[in-house]
Amino acid sequence: MDIPEERIKRTRFIQTDKYVIAVDVEMVIPADDPGEPCYEPETVRLLRDIHEHADRGDLAWLSKHGKVYATVEFVP
Repeated sequence: MDIPEERIKRTRFIQTDKYVIAVDVEMVIPADDPGEPCYEPETVRLLRDIHEHADRGDLAWLSKHGKVYATVEFVP
């Protein structure tokens, strides 16, 4: 379902215990509330799917949808 309004691209970061995934998404600026950009339902589903795949450690799938960063435990 496309919302016919102005669109902007933003990078969103999804964080889990082991990974951070940077994904470029499109946000919509509705004409009736231009101060609050929002996501379309498809984008919300994508962000949820990315979080679920990150929890499972599915790096192959994640790397197709964004940049994947792994956390590093620092021991001085």
